[in-house]
Amino acid sequence: MGTVTIEIDSKWIGRVNSPLFAIVQALSGVSITFAPLFLYWAGSWGLTGPIRWIIIVICFALIVIIPGTYMWFASPIIQQLRKGAV
Repeated sequence: MGTVTIEIDSKWIGRVNSPLFAIVQALSGVSITFAPLFLYWAGSWGLTGPIRWIIIVICFALIVIIPGTYMWFASPIIQQLRKGAV
């Protein structure tokens, strides 16, 4: 197994150590576990009208935005790994 050294800007260290990132970490469990469960419940409860669409939009937003935030944080590191692999 080899060792890889990655250089990133200091601004990313501040972003990872920020309280915002802790909130993203906490919401990741919600987006993976409870958002699909609420989507299932919204279908099985037979909800109609705007409340059903509000639940659907919120659940899909959680499912897409939270992992997207992780990808946004990880993209500089992935770029550095790809530069070193070429």
